[in-house]
Amino acid sequence: MTESLAVLVVGGGGREHALAWAIHRSSQVKKLYVAPGNAGTAAIAQNVNIPAGDVNALTQFALENHIDLVVIGPEVPLALGLVDALKKVNIKAFGPTASAALIEASKAFSKQFMQQHDVPTATYAEFSSYDAAIRYVDEMNGPFVVKADGLAAGKGVIMCESPQKARAALKQIMVDEAFGEAGQKVILEEWLEGPELSLMAFCDGKTVVPMPPARDHKRAFDHDEGPNTGGMGAFSRPADVSPELMALVKETVLQPVIDGLAAQGTPYVGVLYAGLMLTADGPMTLEFNCRFGDPETQVILPLLETDLVAVMLACVDGTLDQLDVGWKPGACATVVMSSPGYPGNYPKGLVISGVDAANQADDTVVFHAGTALDESGDLVTSGGRVLAVSATGDDLNAALDRAYAGVKQITFEGAHYRTDIGRTS
Repeated sequence: MTESLAVLVVGGGGREHALAWAIHRSSQVKKLYVAPGNAGTAAIAQNVNIPAGDVNALTQFALENHIDLVVIGPEVPLALGLVDALKKVNIKAFGPTASAALIEASKAFSKQFMQQHDVPTATYAEFSSYDAAIRYVDEMNGPFVVKADGLAAGKGVIMCESPQKARAALKQIMVDEAFGEAGQKVILEEWLEGPELSLMAFCDGKTVVPMPPARDHKRAFDHDEGPNTGGMGAFSRPADVSPELMALVKETVLQPVIDGLAAQGTPYVGVLYAGLMLTADGPMTLEFNCRFGDPETQVILPLLETDLVAVMLACVDGTLDQLDVGWKPGACATVVMSSPGYPGNYPKGLVISGVDAANQADDTVVFHAGTALDESGDLVTSGGRVLAVSATGDDLNAALDRAYAGVKQITFEGAHYRTDIGRTS
């Protein structure tokens, strides 16, 4: 294929660097932009100073620069209707429309939809009244999972082992308005037990092609202790996920969602992410995301053998059933390096060294998340999750050894990472 496409990736985190990295490797791409990007994307693409949530400015940029394909990383621009805006001006966009993105943007919609289409999930109740929610907690007596209905930057889910914690979570969300408008409605959900699983799938509105399964580590510290984070690392493929389980999840979770959304006139195009729990009663759906996960993207894309741009175009064009999507055997692991203090307050501007050395290793790639270049041109921290070091291997132990070898070559003041990624599940 000839190099001919101009591609715009929307977002500025580790997921978007991984997407840009994979797109940059495509023989079809002649020009690559990332808005707003980070120091990692700047090395392989042209960063554009437009926030990911500015739908009008992104659409205008795509028009003026003759963009052939827009790839949207985060959930917020999807929920705001960036795909809808791009469609109106005949620009191809990889991602769901705002109405299809409700599968993530509204947990109430998602739970109602799962119930309607017999997708296995925890029992729940939804409330717009704080007093009614408190009465329910007192009647049912927990434990609960309390969820803000709207988008809360991945922080709107609170695990409550006791009724007291559930009451505190409801006050935080509904009275103190910790998540703003996202918490005007809440979901009180049954507490489930079992290992979690992340399963993403490419979708073209009717066909679903699952990616390799992944498992991430949300807690900040080793042994799954400490506060929840956006993800401290991930690995693929977990040993407890069989081909039969993958087929079951496709049949009972992924395909019913795609069929149901198509039937209601909102076909789903892009990546559908199912967050699952493997319970004694079978896989149960915790949540859906309307995009690639982070840091799951950083462990899945290094395993992809097929040209990512070809896959995305097949999704947008509705021809995914005609494409054989191939994956490398073996495993991939990613270890997140975070700023000191994350997920609480953290400093910025800490000088980072050793990234180039880590990147030179075979089968290892360093994805930037919260990085920037200072006035002197030095690489510095600019966010909570700073870098994700990903490595592939014939098996999980080999991948983990390579990823941690990369981590140990990188230094910045107070750098924090978990030492047990992939060792606990």
